[in-house]
Parts: sequence; C-alpha cells; structure tokens
Amino acid sequence: MSNTPMAANPLTRAVLEIDEYASGLGWDQPARLFALVDTERLRAEEPALAAQLGLEDDSEAVGLTPVEQDEVPADRPLDEFLGTIAWPDAVAGCALTVERLMLPPSAEAKVPQGLSEKDLAKWVAGHPDRQEVRMTVAVLRDGARESALRLREKDSATEVLTGRDLVPGLAEALSATFED
Repeated sequence: MSNTPMAANPLTRAVLEIDEYASGLGWDQPARLFALVDTERLRAEEPALAAQLGLEDDSEAVGLTPVEQDEVPADRPLDEFLGTIAWPDAVAGCALTVERLMLPPSAEAKVPQGLSEKDLAKWVAGHPDRQEVRMTVAVLRDGARESALRLREKDSATEVLTGRDLVPGLAEALSATFED
C-alpha cells in the first residue's frame, strides 16, 4: 500500500492504509474487520505470516499491521456482531471499515420522529442532501483511537478526513471488544 501518506502516529498510518485498501476495492462493499498487530512482534512470532504479508525484509514496515478477519455478517446488526468478538493477547487493536449514508446537521433536524429503522433508512436514502461515506475506525487496547472518513463524491486520498473522535460510537463499540 505504497501510496499511504506517512503519518507520525502508527495508528493513523494503519487507518489510512486500511482506507486505501478499501478504496481500491471500490464502493458498495460490505463492512470489513481488521486485527491490528505490532509489526515487529508479528515478524518475530509469525515469520511465515509476515512473509505472506510481505513484511519479512521491510525494515520500513514498523508500527501496526492490519490483518483482515473473516467476513462481517451482513444479516446481523453490527453492534450485535461486535459484541461477540474477543481478541487474543497478540492483537494490539482492531479496525472496521463500513459504508453508510449520512445527512448534514441541517437535515438531521428534519428527520421524522417515530420511524422504524427500515423506514428511517429509506427516508435517509431518499434525502437530496445525503452523503455516502466510508468510515474507517481503529482502536488500540490502551484506548487510543483514530478514524478516517471518505466521501464518495470526493473519492480521493487527498480528501480523506482523519481525527480521533469522528465516529465516537463506533470507536466505543470497537473498544468494547477488548473488555473482559
């Protein structure tokens, strides 16, 4: 993933790497879950996997390595699925990339009350100000978090917004996968 900008923070680099990977797959993709592992630890403890990931001789590949997990079930609510995950000690953190429709704050104030989840999704999908967005959120065991947002209408690496608290609810749900 050679086009990933070199961010100072390893977690930011991992989020941008995952965003770039997801971007290469195109839009209208299912959610994807990643384990984040310490690259040096991966090389030392799992040299065959490191070689498979192209990390065996890459001294510049330090920090965190995203390892995509099995498919996220599309027929189950995301929060329910995340509640079933437990990570082994070797996993330093995790990340999720998911596409959603979002409304600007001005439109959110006009959302009809009392809609079912299905009717609300239909209402948002038909709203003229809706934005398609891909969110990549990552958390570490120590509580660090990072997010990247990419709008479909501005689908360029230079237009990706990053920040710690862009998607706080999803970050909290991912953090809960590390609780005992």
